[in-house]
Amino acid sequence: MQFRKIHGAGNDFILLSAPSPGSDEDWAKEAERLCSRRTGVGADGLVVSRPVGEGSQHLEVDCFNADGSIATMCGNALRCSAWAARHDYGYQEMTLRMAGVDHQAMVGDDAVWVTAEVGSVHPRVVQVVINGRPTWFDGAHTGTEYVVAVVSDVDSIDTELVGRLVRHHSALAPLGTNVNFVQSVGRQALKLRTYERGVEAETLSCGSGTVAAVVIATMRGLVAPGEVTVHNRAGEPLVVRPHNDRRQTKWVGGPVTQVFEGVLA
Repeated sequence: MQFRKIHGAGNDFILLSAPSPGSDEDWAKEAERLCSRRTGVGADGLVVSRPVGEGSQHLEVDCFNADGSIATMCGNALRCSAWAARHDYGYQEMTLRMAGVDHQAMVGDDAVWVTAEVGSVHPRVVQVVINGRPTWFDGAHTGTEYVVAVVSDVDSIDTELVGRLVRHHSALAPLGTNVNFVQSVGRQALKLRTYERGVEAETLSCGSGTVAAVVIATMRGLVAPGEVTVHNRAGEPLVVRPHNDRRQTKWVGGPVTQVFEGVLA
């Protein structure tokens, strides 16, 4: 089976486009095997994308985290799937369904955009001590669970240590959460680091996490409503902007890069 190794602003995936039917029950196990950085291809997740009907600009996208768990929303996985659909089928605009939710997608010359739905926001859901300072995390749901802490210097945070602590915090049980640390770096610019549930590590970029960071940063007055550039660990910024027609929907866009293609044994 042919695959792509592809990344959305540093968030990397093994992407299978239109795989042979009948083997879906093995994808969670395959994700664990293939995403291993030492013994597999290596990735943050495995993405399986299929057109819904012949000639339809509608695709079903499943994303499995590196630990085999299912991602209910992954903005960068959707963006990578849209990029592949543009190259495989010629689609520039399409609908991508992940975990029962439809997302719009647009593929341009220098960026791929998808929509993310903003759900509930909960201020001050959990507090921990970071570098000797009590720090609150706000909760935001953007298709999956996030908590976001506003900090003065994201580079000073031990993202693996603090992220793991908060991800497993008893106040957030039983699901746990993804964990964001965000810093203001300009009038409409943020710097972001993310510890991702399911990957159980810091990732270089996170699409739905970027949307959650902008939602909380706007609520906290770090940025004004409107277009916001979010800088990540990969050095390939993502941009979040409002949707023209739907108040609770955001666009998130940025680069997508195919690294190589291969054949799975």
